[in-house]
Amino acid sequence: MTQEATTSRAKQAPTRAFDRTVERIADLDARRALAVAPGGPRRRGEFGARERIERLLDPGSFTETGLFVRARTADDDTRRPYGDGVVTGHGTVDGRPVCVFAQDSTVFGGSMGESFGEKTVALMDLALKTGCPVIGLNDGGGARIQEGVASLALYAELVRRNVQASGVIPQISVVLGPCAGGAAYSPAITDFTVMVDGASHMFVTGPDVIETVTGERTTAEELGGARASNTVNGNAHFLAADEEDALETVRDLLSYLPPNNLERPPQYAPPGSVPDGAQLDHVVPDRLGQAYDMRDILRAVVDDGELLEVQELFAPNIICALARVEGCSVGVVANQPLRAAGVLDIDASEKAARIVRFCDAFGIPLLTFADVPGYLSGVRQGAGRDHPARCQAAVRVRRGDRPEGHRGGAQGVRGSAPSTAALVSRKSFTAGEPVRKVAASLENRKRLVASMFVLEGR
Repeated sequence: MTQEATTSRAKQAPTRAFDRTVERIADLDARRALAVAPGGPRRRGEFGARERIERLLDPGSFTETGLFVRARTADDDTRRPYGDGVVTGHGTVDGRPVCVFAQDSTVFGGSMGESFGEKTVALMDLALKTGCPVIGLNDGGGARIQEGVASLALYAELVRRNVQASGVIPQISVVLGPCAGGAAYSPAITDFTVMVDGASHMFVTGPDVIETVTGERTTAEELGGARASNTVNGNAHFLAADEEDALETVRDLLSYLPPNNLERPPQYAPPGSVPDGAQLDHVVPDRLGQAYDMRDILRAVVDDGELLEVQELFAPNIICALARVEGCSVGVVANQPLRAAGVLDIDASEKAARIVRFCDAFGIPLLTFADVPGYLSGVRQGAGRDHPARCQAAVRVRRGDRPEGHRGGAQGVRGSAPSTAALVSRKSFTAGEPVRKVAASLENRKRLVASMFVLEGR
């Protein structure tokens, strides 16, 4: 071979290598375009999976994981779409990192297959390792029957991750469509569940199966619709008007929560003006038998009068909420005399115990307002007598102190431990006399803020 030929081949080699690189990049771009393309026409919902993520997260912050994952069971590539029906990744909400997955109903109806499940489990592991909240946007048809037991096994792994993450990182589920069969297990055990009125359904067995087995006729809305889940069984915590409202609720909820159980909740600048507590003197009536709205008292105490109520439509005789005092996140538990005189029943006890346990796990101070005649009596309530006990146990087990407020009708709550800040007189515990002045606004506000600072170690 002559020297000229050798020189010519040396000059051509980099060109061919460059051509191969260009081809690979072009192939990657083509595969990426195919992966992000919709799997078919959207049959339900206002937005697709990726559109929902874009509206939830900060613009441009989403980084997708497992984009090119495909199912391994089908021989036909046309039945092995990229992503396998779920979009997973991480991004930020108000600059704070979160992990998120969104089920894609255009791919196999959003059903969970083996690769689908492995992607979701891997994202849960990532959230646990990095210590950030995980958000699930659910819109699927349960297990993928074509993949048999492999699909069901991944549901078990997902629930296992939910249990491991409980009390470690916040877990939020958003049900934006059907959530049936095995798909209902995970949202039911996460910390908070948001459902869309008229569009979301969550149940293990559907109306057709129930009619076949029991002969009972019902509808999906009556069985596990958004309103039924918020009012009847308490499986959901927030009822949204539409998808935009549901995603905005999640963003608002995250602003109160810490990223994990080792960090503090986000702290904001205190409001410029102190709430006018003088109105408290006129909220509570002199007569014990006269009802009043506890929300009026709560709004006069917390920053800017803002409350994010949890399970607002379930057990309305007790109020559970998240709020801020001097820019710090607090949990709120308060009896509601406007509903059943604020009596404690099974549902109210479960509702209160749940938020108390959550606040305890994530180091959120708890603010309680008590005006309760006692526990509700009755045959049905007697059968569930362990529920009030669980509520008391949750309060007793809680590690932190609890600023509390009491009013005349709290005789039924016996043995309440002394609190860091009692917002009103305790005289009513012994004498049962009405409290004419609920609080001297400025002094009690100072005591409450001082209690907050004690809890934070300041």
